[in-house]
Amino acid sequence: MGIYRYTAKDKNGQTVNGILEASSESEVTSILHEKELVVVSIEPGKKKILKSWEGGIKLYDLVIFSRQLATMIESGITLVQSLSTLTEQIENKKLKDVVLMLRQDIQEGTSFCNALAKHPKVFSELFINMARAGEASGTLDEVLDRVATYLEKAESLNRKIRTSLVYPEVVVAMAVLITAVLLIKVVPTFKGIFEMLGGTLPLPTLILIGVSDVLRKYFLLVIGILVIFGFAFKRYINTEKGRYNFDAKLLKVPVLGVLFRKVALAKFSRTFSTLIRSGVSILNALDIVARTSGNKVVEEAILNCRTAVQNGEPISRPLSKSGVFPPMVYRMVDIGEQTGQLEKMLSKIADFYDEQVDAQVAGLTSMIEPLVIGLLGIVVGGIVISLFLPIFKITELVAR
Repeated sequence: MGIYRYTAKDKNGQTVNGILEASSESEVTSILHEKELVVVSIEPGKKKILKSWEGGIKLYDLVIFSRQLATMIESGITLVQSLSTLTEQIENKKLKDVVLMLRQDIQEGTSFCNALAKHPKVFSELFINMARAGEASGTLDEVLDRVATYLEKAESLNRKIRTSLVYPEVVVAMAVLITAVLLIKVVPTFKGIFEMLGGTLPLPTLILIGVSDVLRKYFLLVIGILVIFGFAFKRYINTEKGRYNFDAKLLKVPVLGVLFRKVALAKFSRTFSTLIRSGVSILNALDIVARTSGNKVVEEAILNCRTAVQNGEPISRPLSKSGVFPPMVYRMVDIGEQTGQLEKMLSKIADFYDEQVDAQVAGLTSMIEPLVIGLLGIVVGGIVISLFLPIFKITELVAR
């Protein structure tokens, strides 16, 4: 079996491009004729040609893929047949190509989890390890269904955070733009008027004119400095130490820090619970949870917990010493370990923090709106007042 790229024409004369898996070019031609397509060209494709495309697959596509594959396997359809059927249903062309690759690898004797591992940009380590545990236990359909549920909840959590930050980002960007226009275009006009009138200007007006002059004369330099600063900052946080320090500061930011901590706790609990329920070992699960935590401080705490568990300690003890996890988390983990219901307790923790995140995002959105508008009013209002102070002063002198 090989991969073939084809170009064909449909009934309406529209060009159709695609990829098919077949034993020969003649088989590809037959398949296209059955679909009532006129063949223009057929070219053999390379097995790894899809590697550079894998980054364009959305989480939603993986949720649908996992759910459909789980349903087919549960119905008794073989894995190869299920993947073949999915290639006809998947709308995302990039994911369809990846599924074709999976099918070919499995037909050649590769296990499902190892076939997934060849596409790390599409399938996360969590996905691969859960598939491995499902294959080993013969419950691949159940595991894939859990993966889909986990991905849905993870995407929902991420979407809530993104939504809460969109409004302040837009307003701050507008504030910066308006301020820049006032300083570069409006203030110089008033400066000319002030020079014609003469006299001593109020201190706020002098400061405003000075800032405007610097920005106009050295605009490109200021932009260059900001770009260099941004580049240097990005390089710094890409280092191990830089990322750790940045994430540590992030958790201490007023209001937002609490939200980020709750998101990290929800993600930790949900991921850990899903992995344990799917049959992944505790040590392996902790390793995966650490790398998918999204915060270096939380990651270090989980890795320290993994080391302690490897040395024979219960999970709750290193969590209580970390300073990252609140008492409710490690006490419920302790109860789960003692009763043999760790996965259930972790799921309850995840549900609790999901609700906490919902409530805080709603409160944060309603609180940020007036704060950002107030900040915008102070900045723009301060500029306007500074510009009109000399005019007020002249008006008072004329009135006398």
